[in-house]
Amino acid sequence: MTIQAYRSCVAHCLADPGDDQDSDNVEIFPDGVLIVEDGRVADLGPAERLLPTLGPDCEVHDFSDNMILPGMVDCHIHYPQTDIIASYGTQLLDWLNTYTFPFEAKFADLDYARETARFFVEELLRNGTTTALVFATVHAHSVDALFEEASKHDLCIAAGKVLMDRHCPENLRDTAEQGYRESRDLIERWHRQGRNHYAITPRFAPTSTLEQLQLAGQLASEYPDVMIQTHLAENRSEVDWALSLFPDSESYLGIYKDAGLLRERSVFAHCIHLDDHDHQEMAAHDASIAFCPTSNLFLGSGLFDLATARSHGIRVGLGTDVGGGTSFSQFATLAEAYKVLQLQGQSLNSGRGLYLATLGGAQALHLDDKIGNLQLGKDADFIVLDLDSTALLERRMAHSTSVHDRLFAQFTMADDRAILSTYVKGKRCFQQA
Repeated sequence: MTIQAYRSCVAHCLADPGDDQDSDNVEIFPDGVLIVEDGRVADLGPAERLLPTLGPDCEVHDFSDNMILPGMVDCHIHYPQTDIIASYGTQLLDWLNTYTFPFEAKFADLDYARETARFFVEELLRNGTTTALVFATVHAHSVDALFEEASKHDLCIAAGKVLMDRHCPENLRDTAEQGYRESRDLIERWHRQGRNHYAITPRFAPTSTLEQLQLAGQLASEYPDVMIQTHLAENRSEVDWALSLFPDSESYLGIYKDAGLLRERSVFAHCIHLDDHDHQEMAAHDASIAFCPTSNLFLGSGLFDLATARSHGIRVGLGTDVGGGTSFSQFATLAEAYKVLQLQGQSLNSGRGLYLATLGGAQALHLDDKIGNLQLGKDADFIVLDLDSTALLERRMAHSTSVHDRLFAQFTMADDRAILSTYVKGKRCFQQA
């Protein structure tokens, strides 16, 4: 039995605090202690209560000048696009053809896939991300490479082989039957092995035939506890293209619904150009949205309406969407989310920002029984922040008046340099040099 204690300011969310950053749904211990036993949270509370209860063999790690938060949850990211991050930003469909497809073709080489997976996982840890929903490529071994690497660190990863049988280069094209068969084999090999979860992954409706989407839906019915991930209504040209290819469906979302892909554990990235009926349908089927502000701005796709999604009760988490997104950091992503919402007369306080990047993401992935905050019994995924990681932040912190003020400044200005260390199930997997 291994027990470790960590003393620091600790903040996490118990639920969505909404527009009230002082809500009881944000629990803060200015001088707190997090107790970890065998990889799980054994207790959390004020230092004055918990320190006297610790046995002589319990090591206390003192991070009193820092802050502890739950590990970040990234609801949408492409590991094969790591090497094209920050490529000159044309619009979505041009960007796919110019950058995405040529680089994804490189993943036919297993060694290249493994090397990229290694760097990708290290970059997640460097940025404090302990859970991610990830696109691989059409190559089944690209999924193997990612799960193999993630398993070395016990990261919580959901991922899947891309399904794509039309409107893409021939060397990235599978068939409906091949996509079904290879996805099924990957599910059998990886789903719920350790902390791995499989996600059925059609890239988006335009690159799959109706037959392929229907077989993906069949797979979803055969394995109801796997996730589904795809793109939806990111760009107006994309929406028009999808509707022209599936004229019998009532909407872009309806294409997925007709194929059996709209359900609990379905995560749709972007969802910028939806109408009220689409929001009602998503809520009725308990589907989730990955809010990807960095890539939406970089590719000029539009502004996500968080208030409308939440008013319908739709689960929403934050996604970096690397490589259309320009940073692995959820802090950088929150900074862009704040601006996206400000442009629509909405806002994002520190409490709700913390929620979107942690518990909100866990709820969107239906993993909040295991991760997302530091409640008793959950997996001990957490990060230690260096609040003074840059000269400017050090100066800003000297004038900070509250925990919420410090959090907001970190979400607005910090990057990977703020991650002093990342812990996965209580094991330190990254430490700032």
